[in-house]
Amino acid sequence: MLSIDEKVKALKAEVIKARRQLHRMPEPGLKEHETTRYIYESLSVMGIKAELGPGGTGVIAYIEGKPGSKAVAFRADIDALSVEEQTGAEYCSQNKGYMHACGHDGHAAILLGFAKLLKQLGPELENNVLLIFQPAEEGPGGALTIVNAGILDKYKVSCIFGLHIFPDIEEGKIGCRPGAFMAQTGEFDLSVKGRSCHGAMPDKGNDALVAASDMVLVLNTIVSRNVDPLESAVVTVGRMVCGERRNVIAGDALLEGTMRAFSDTTYNILKSRIIKIVNSVSDAYGCEGSYEIRDMYPVVYNDRKLFEMLLESTDREDFIYMNPLAISEDFSYYQKEVPGLFLMLGSRNQEKGYVHPLHSNRFNFNEEILISGIQMFYNLIRSCK
Repeated sequence: MLSIDEKVKALKAEVIKARRQLHRMPEPGLKEHETTRYIYESLSVMGIKAELGPGGTGVIAYIEGKPGSKAVAFRADIDALSVEEQTGAEYCSQNKGYMHACGHDGHAAILLGFAKLLKQLGPELENNVLLIFQPAEEGPGGALTIVNAGILDKYKVSCIFGLHIFPDIEEGKIGCRPGAFMAQTGEFDLSVKGRSCHGAMPDKGNDALVAASDMVLVLNTIVSRNVDPLESAVVTVGRMVCGERRNVIAGDALLEGTMRAFSDTTYNILKSRIIKIVNSVSDAYGCEGSYEIRDMYPVVYNDRKLFEMLLESTDREDFIYMNPLAISEDFSYYQKEVPGLFLMLGSRNQEKGYVHPLHSNRFNFNEEILISGIQMFYNLIRSCK
């Protein structure tokens, strides 16, 4: 566990209270109205001026440091998931069908606590600080909306930091790596149009089911046969829809899937191979193939200098050098604009039962780690010269 300053420890009760209040009001992306109101009013009580995000949800707050200093941004996501909570917590979700199953309530509470700490610093604060309480990380990607609205340019942001509560590493530890950290992601829908006929006379038709089945097998060769063995990538077909009944040759088929990569080059290889496979396999079976590919979040790519700053401000026993993760994060849109660093705040505690994965309906964490998150941000802002 990180060494905690006394002024940070003093925030514990207030931050836990904020986290529990946020946990009770989970809302989906771009509909975080109650959450936005709570954050905005909390900042107002602290005497911090804020504005609503460009889409009407989310909050942008700016705290001035010394004249002429650069602006450093810190981001927390605030949206929830369509999951029915099963934690049994006394502060469980009050919005049926929704839950903070990815820790965003904790992220927002950490940033609120950090905001109060910065306000308390007064003239001791060297840098200007921009606090981004961002909507819609789970989709469709609220970070891009903030970037396109010119928020980073407006406040002359020089770099940005973000964190994620992460149950795969030990409670209170900090996990990170330089360079590619989290994958670029895309979705694909592949359609096969054949010709339906009686199941007893398959020669009279063109079987879309067989064509789609073969397509799944060929798609699963992309990573093993077209991607550099030293690169990581994933192509997954997660859904197949076809056929009307047992004695009818399927006239149509649909494949839905996802792909992940850690570089633009590899990602483009995946895309080009998928397009070629849907067309060529469909043609081989006398069918017509079509596709829709949606490019989602870019690679989370951590700046080397900011990573070194993190190492210098963290005791070695509190740090874990992580392998790249195939999950994705829209924090990457900020990193396309300015140097950025995204890190993981460990929450795994076997003894207390905090072992459930992100997006689980039983996901929860020991609220002591909220103070560690504030301390980590405090260490980073003091290191920004």
